[in-house]
Amino acid sequence: MQHSTPPPSFFYFDLGIVLVDFTIERMLRQIGEVSGVDPARVEEVLFGGGLQQQCELGRISDRRLYDAFCRQTGTRPDFDALKQAGSDIFELNLSMLPVVTQLGEAGCRMGILSNTCESHWLHCRRRFRMIDEGFELYALSYQIGVAKPDAAIFRAAARLAGVEPHEVFFVDDIAGHVAGAKAVGFDAVQYTSTPELVAELRRRGVRFNY
Repeated sequence: MQHSTPPPSFFYFDLGIVLVDFTIERMLRQIGEVSGVDPARVEEVLFGGGLQQQCELGRISDRRLYDAFCRQTGTRPDFDALKQAGSDIFELNLSMLPVVTQLGEAGCRMGILSNTCESHWLHCRRRFRMIDEGFELYALSYQIGVAKPDAAIFRAAARLAGVEPHEVFFVDDIAGHVAGAKAVGFDAVQYTSTPELVAELRRRGVRFNY
């Protein structure tokens, strides 16, 4: 059954797992191979010490993260090689390509709302045409300075789109992020599969050729 309310005015998609697949294990392994550091130690430095989170909040640059990583591991791998090892971890979720394409053809306004760092974001834009060209705008944690599920990033995303929070449809693979979006008024769903996402869109009266 479709909603009696109008379809959403703006559609935000999470990046990781929704639009692109990735694994942290691949990232840790590749950084370990480049730096000669055990992946478990890489994880401890990047995530246990909060370096990756600081990058995703825009509080430290890639260069500062590199310097801290080198200092804490006692290594000094090539900067560009290390950045590539940490960024070349994504594969396009091909099932989402026709969804994004056809929503765009139907005139739907779309954006990406993601917790991400600059190096990961630039890598995805360079590598995937859908990410670079398929969306009107991007609400990114490292640019906004706050991360999901903080209410501030959802409010900022709505302002960027020029709509009220209740006019936004948002999909994310993490339940806590969905809950955070709902708390500020977004119509949000958890991504489990592309067919289920399409069904959720149809329930909201979204008309597109899929």
